[in-house]
Formats: sequence, C-alpha cells, structure tokens
Amino acid sequence: MIKVIIGTKGTGKTKRLIEMVNSAVDTEKGHIVCLEYGDGLKYDISSQVRLINIKDYGISGFDAFSGFIKGLLACNYDISSVFVDGALKITGDDLDKLGETLADLEKVEENITITVLVSADAHNAPESVKKYIV
Repeated sequence: MIKVIIGTKGTGKTKRLIEMVNSAVDTEKGHIVCLEYGDGLKYDISSQVRLINIKDYGISGFDAFSGFIKGLLACNYDISSVFVDGALKITGDDLDKLGETLADLEKVEENITITVLVSADAHNAPESVKKYIV
C-alpha cells in the first residue's frame, strides 16, 4: 500500500511522519525503515527504526529511488513499513514522474506500506499522486 502525505513547507508533514513511524514501532511486528534526505530525524525517530540518510548512498532521481526501495525489500522480507521524508529532494520535482514511480512501487509487495512525504501544494498534484493521498 502506498500513502502520500502532501503539503507545502510548514504544514506539519514531518511531525506527522515522526508520530507515524514511532507508532508503527509499537504496533507492527515487522521491521520499520525510514529514509530521509539528510540526518534531521535521528533524535526524533525510535532507535528500533532503521533510519537511512539517502544522501550517504548517492541516490538521486526516480529510477535510483525506486531501485533503492526495491533493493531494501528484496534483501529483508521482514520489512513491514517504509517511510520516506522529503521524496522530492531525493527524486526531483516532477510530480507526474512521482506518480509513475509510486504506481511502480505499489506493484512490488502488497503487504508493505510505503508512506511518502511530498512538499508541494496538493491542488497541483496530478491524479496519479492524488489517489495515494491520506
């Protein structure tokens, strides 16, 4: 399942993500992974979560982003949730391409929830992204 949290800067997306991640630690039996662009969440996220600074791996662009997530899921069958903070910082600002990438990731595994934060105006999002907004 794919979930998108979208809003402009300062609308509380990251705070909501932190709450969701830490709640998942308490309620889910699988491993929780959180991807971020930088290391700003390291003091807010539970130490039980695998926090990955995507910059450390040189990931940029939609194909690399999708491949990285697929690689994570392929090497660890115990992952139940993946959270991504700052998706457009990782991939680029093309919301149409983001919609295509999310649709591609949705096909990978139906028992995993991928939650993506997008800093953009929800009114400007294409339908391919809007269908995932929670």
